[in-house]
Amino acid sequence: MKLQQLLYVLEVVKHDLNVTAAADHLYTSQPGMSKQIRLLEDELGADIFERRGKQLLRVTPAGRLIVEKAETVLREVTAIKGIADEYRNQARGTLRVATTHTQVRYALPGAFAALRSAYPELDLQIRQGSTAQIGAMASSGEVDFAIAPEAMDHFPELVMMPCYSWNRCAVVPRAHELADCQRLALEDLEAHPIITYDAGFLERLPLVDVVDDEDQDNIHVVMSAVDTDVIKRYVRLGFGVGIIASMAFEPEQDADLVAIDAAHLFQSSTVYIGCRRATFLRQYMIDFVGLFAPHLTPELVEEAFAAAPDDRVKLFERIELPQR
Repeated sequence: MKLQQLLYVLEVVKHDLNVTAAADHLYTSQPGMSKQIRLLEDELGADIFERRGKQLLRVTPAGRLIVEKAETVLREVTAIKGIADEYRNQARGTLRVATTHTQVRYALPGAFAALRSAYPELDLQIRQGSTAQIGAMASSGEVDFAIAPEAMDHFPELVMMPCYSWNRCAVVPRAHELADCQRLALEDLEAHPIITYDAGFLERLPLVDVVDDEDQDNIHVVMSAVDTDVIKRYVRLGFGVGIIASMAFEPEQDADLVAIDAAHLFQSSTVYIGCRRATFLRQYMIDFVGLFAPHLTPELVEEAFAAAPDDRVKLFERIELPQR
């Protein structure tokens, strides 16, 4: 049994049983990959995939268990390599972060700049997506960290730690009838078309004191996007009232817009950072977490990784999160 064979199996599963796509992703040949998977099945005496001719139809029951174990093995191999890298060259490496546009644009620049100053040879890779996409990338090991506006409980293998709380404001052009509004009411939002975050984000419009779904239905969302700058762009074009993260309003750059506090209308949301439990955290990774969320000390991070999910929640209950 070879690690490469396990990698081939996982890559085929990741690409929905498309061997050609999996081979292309790994820069190898499709016949060679198929041959190695067959050799592994022969050695194990069990089929990992059910076939019709050369076509893979599905993963067999035995194959599902083998895939699960293969994922564990390769995670441990990655951790071993990380340990070696840490002691061979502590200043060099790659940090891969998956997050939303708002985090990249407004929350992360300071942490990234400080990290680059401390580790000038570090390779930073940023990938953007929806919350579900971010979780999937971190869960599969495609990135080291997920930074997302929810704890992502549907990815139980991720250890997610709270960084800060945030809320929303409404943005309108200076000539808009709400521009002089002193205190925004829910009725004001119901009277105007709304542009806000994509429905894939669970924090989209978490109204305070929501009784049922009809309360949400009264707000007419005419456009949504994952990119805050896109929302502001279409507010400028007159498509509607924008609902964005308060930290995403920049008075100088957005001088043609007016921000109206809406924190009293919406429940605050929390941004989390996390990665897979089995991840070996190199020093620059620990430093990055501390730069982004100073209250997440190395000791607290270690305690969070060792704790059971319920105990982890209790661990962070006593921490007062900063507001952004």
